[in-house]
Amino acid sequence: MSQNTSRDTSSDTSREDILGRVRAALKQDPAADPAQAAARRQAALDHIAARPSGPRPALAALPQGELVQRFRARSEAMSSTVDTVAGSAEVPAAVARYLAATGLAARAVCWPRLGGLDWAAAGLAVEPRAAAPDDLVGITGVFCAIAETGSLMLLSGNETAATTSLLPETHIAVVPASRVVAGMEEGFALLRAEHGALPRAVNFVSGPSRTGDIEQTIVLGAHGPYRVHLIVVADE
Repeated sequence: MSQNTSRDTSSDTSREDILGRVRAALKQDPAADPAQAAARRQAALDHIAARPSGPRPALAALPQGELVQRFRARSEAMSSTVDTVAGSAEVPAAVARYLAATGLAARAVCWPRLGGLDWAAAGLAVEPRAAAPDDLVGITGVFCAIAETGSLMLLSGNETAATTSLLPETHIAVVPASRVVAGMEEGFALLRAEHGALPRAVNFVSGPSRTGDIEQTIVLGAHGPYRVHLIVVADE
């Protein structure tokens, strides 16, 4: 039995050409010179410390009120619903209205920092703890909110459990208007200014979870909450 031993040499030529270029580049690498390597390292560190920003929408100069309006519009475009109240004392009543309008039970869990609100007066049973798999409504605050994308920026921590926004079918977020910033650059700058180091996790929430894996049809609630409701607190 004969055996065909012919082979395509064009692929071998291309491979050798690529490897030859790599070898040539390595021989010319300035890092081989310790002085040049130190200079390149310092240049990289200086670039990181400067935190330069690339091209972006001109939002940072907008008045706070316009940032809040932009945040609301972008949030609604991402299928969130938005309500506005004058102060934090009105939050429980706003939550009660939303749960009643959507036919949900008047029961939820919340971040501990929100546990002091008068939930009972609004007819709600709200427990200040992290969400468990069988909790249907989770109420959180935010670290800040991003006007450019309509996203919430949440930091994980002992008092700000990520499960409260991720596990329940309905996520309600209390958003102080004063914590709406222009873009993610401002969000991370605020994080560095107030916390220094990064927390274990930074989560960005942009409306209900969704997927388009099946026939490119968007389905909400695929990997997290079906509903995201935002309560913007105007005087905070």
